[in-house]
Amino acid sequence: MFWTVRDALVRDRWRAIPMTLGAVCLTSVFQIVQNTSWGFQAVQDLGSVKAVDPFWLALLRTPLSLFVPALDLPVWGALAQMLLVFGIAEICIGWWRTLVIGYVATLAGTTYARIGVALGPEHPFGLPVSDRIVNDTGPSAAVVGLAIYLCWRYRAYLTGALVILAMIVEVLIKNNLAGKEHLAAIAAVMAVCVVRAQWGVVRSRVPVGQGPPP
Repeated sequence: MFWTVRDALVRDRWRAIPMTLGAVCLTSVFQIVQNTSWGFQAVQDLGSVKAVDPFWLALLRTPLSLFVPALDLPVWGALAQMLLVFGIAEICIGWWRTLVIGYVATLAGTTYARIGVALGPEHPFGLPVSDRIVNDTGPSAAVVGLAIYLCWRYRAYLTGALVILAMIVEVLIKNNLAGKEHLAAIAAVMAVCVVRAQWGVVRSRVPVGQGPPP
């Protein structure tokens, strides 16, 4: 992975990560606008997702919710995560796969929030009713999901295990919506990895010159 990223940056410099740079710029714009008196509600209407919202509305807002920084976290952290992880992913797996995996992880977290609230705080995977109105935005779930996918793709299994362990420790220390959404994102991306691995095995069994089995 290191040499893949290094060679691309040496050859193309910032041209190697146009989607990542666009994502960082869009996140910066949303941060500036949502901290103004005239722009806060507009950003909420475009990209704010809460478990209390109808699911269809959450789906409509999800594409932009990934780029809306969380209100209770420093924006530089979100920008640094995107520049590093999105940038590595864009170089290693391409911009469209990066977005697909990122949105799979984000949607997994959004879906889990509704399931967790329905289960209730007494359930090990449940959430308190108060989390229904928590603003659920930002790139963190996508970042975690992409990290896991890249570790699987490049067989960096120890690093992947450390990422999963760190997310589990996060939940144990601070049992909140964001931490549990990160675990949901990991589960969703690991499922994608299993499907991809199995699909690759099936394709490898197809004789040359023939299509996939019906």
